[in-house]
Amino acid sequence: MDWHLKEVFGLFQQQFGLGPGNGPSSGTSLLKVDALSTGFIKAIFGALAVLWRSNPWKRLKPSHLLGIKVDKDSDWPDARQPFVVAQLIDHAIYFFRSEADAQGMMGIHGLGNMKSIPLKGLLRVTYGLEAELSPVNRKMIKTLGLEIAGAKAYPVIDVVYSPKDIADGFPSFRNPTVEELHWFYAALRALTQIHPLLQQADGVQGGAMFKDLTKNLEISWPSEDTGLQGNATVRVTFPPKDEHEEQVNPPPKLAEVVSENRNTAESESKVPRQCTLCGIEVPADRAPRCSRCKAVIYCSHACQKKHWKETHKVSCELYKAMMEREEELEIKGFSFVCVMEHSCNWLESMGLHGKGMWRRLCTCFKQYPFGLLPPAEGGSMARVWAVEHGKYPPDSPLQEYLVLSSWAEYYELRGLPADSPVALILSFPLSLYSIVTSLCVPTKTMLSKGREVIVHYLGPEGELDWLPAFSEIGYLLGGSGSLHVMMIGPEVPIALAGGMTAVNPKLRVTFVRGLYQEEANALPTPHVVVALNSQLEAHSSWTGALEVIKAQAVPAFFTDYAEPCCVNAKQMLRATGLQITHPVSANPFRSPVRNQIADTNLPWYSNGFVFGVNT
Repeated sequence: MDWHLKEVFGLFQQQFGLGPGNGPSSGTSLLKVDALSTGFIKAIFGALAVLWRSNPWKRLKPSHLLGIKVDKDSDWPDARQPFVVAQLIDHAIYFFRSEADAQGMMGIHGLGNMKSIPLKGLLRVTYGLEAELSPVNRKMIKTLGLEIAGAKAYPVIDVVYSPKDIADGFPSFRNPTVEELHWFYAALRALTQIHPLLQQADGVQGGAMFKDLTKNLEISWPSEDTGLQGNATVRVTFPPKDEHEEQVNPPPKLAEVVSENRNTAESESKVPRQCTLCGIEVPADRAPRCSRCKAVIYCSHACQKKHWKETHKVSCELYKAMMEREEELEIKGFSFVCVMEHSCNWLESMGLHGKGMWRRLCTCFKQYPFGLLPPAEGGSMARVWAVEHGKYPPDSPLQEYLVLSSWAEYYELRGLPADSPVALILSFPLSLYSIVTSLCVPTKTMLSKGREVIVHYLGPEGELDWLPAFSEIGYLLGGSGSLHVMMIGPEVPIALAGGMTAVNPKLRVTFVRGLYQEEANALPTPHVVVALNSQLEAHSSWTGALEVIKAQAVPAFFTDYAEPCCVNAKQMLRATGLQITHPVSANPFRSPVRNQIADTNLPWYSNGFVFGVNT
């Protein structure tokens, strides 16, 4: 009889396994998941190993449930998150489809109760000994060289279903789908970052309890052969927020004023603000804002409540974090006004309105196509810059080119005073210079060897009137190589299209009129593609251009005004199959003048942030 029981128990263990509940070995294996690449399997095991080493079980008890949301609901099959709540128990992690399902598994002592498995099932990862694995999983780990964090850290992933409707009374198991594993990977990475941030609640007696926490994290998809590109936004909450969050977590109150208007030009009348939802104008001195993030402008509590329910409750915490970077993004050291509420007013305050290259910054000269502003009277650099001698860059090349890292370094190098506003326009050529000499390794190497770098410069507008400012690139290159900048876009006027200008011995510019996807095949292959203030999400024509960039497989760098623009750009790049390889970061040569946008207080700078693909 003993041998018979041993044989039956062995068959049961092979099918259902041991360990916490009924696992880890339940007959499942990631090798059996259709369309799942080995690269993504490696990424999952790597994330599981990192989570194990961080030991979240040391602090988190089974009663500590965490809410998890990965990207938008609409990004998932059936417009619904695969799972929404995580529970950690006995070196295992359960992911539930609802908080009610998680509560049902708690049991009277807060321990996992396998008899209460939800009818809709749960995703489970259990860590255990290698001996507890099925043969197929042991072979998978050995063959693929998967990362294992320790002798008791061999993971198995499965989806478990309730035994209630099953004749033999045992739970049933299946492999997760590819979509569920995508969600699972992002959730693992987020849990690893979040659990150390939980703070002990004050005055709690007996047992650990934590303060409420809501965090939005940017999780990079793995670079292995996964078919995923860019980042995922993961929202983690403690405790979980249910579907009717707005009832228990109502919108924050409206603050009475919008901002302190720091460092703005003095004016009797301030520029009106605008409700972010309905677009109605609101007097600047009475425009209410979200009191939590302080970023979004409303006209009334009704608009705020509606916007909160529709989108803002998801982005409020992220906007709050962005607003906390205000001081960090502010470039100190300049003595001119560094906030622009209205371009004409700012130019008037600086004595620059209607002069030289500054004419392109306001709408007073919009009747002139880009690149065709009337020449400045006299044509000298003093007239072009319209500032006093000594306050614009000298016409003198450097002997050796330098890798510059800040405006302070550049101003000192060129002997410019702190009250010179030329950085506002020079942000364009200096951002390009920074990309080719610092961020892009292949072009940096080429320039150091004295070679010419071909740049495809996409979507030029005001730059077509700022070629005198772009001459500074040639002077900074000194004794190194040179640039051939091909400005390509629909705003290139017919009068310039097809022409080439030698700005100076180190810089020549060719003008190409048309969309990049229509013109690229007829152009020399670029060494780098650059698009400044790109606003990828705002123009549908970018889709075709990004497909060309993907096919070329050459480095491409973009700048944008604000972090929300970059978040949208990452989603668009991901949809095109491009992966961000140079992460979003503050551009050291962003404009020092902050733009005041009508419906938001978020930091907004021309060329504010830079990111890259194919780098």
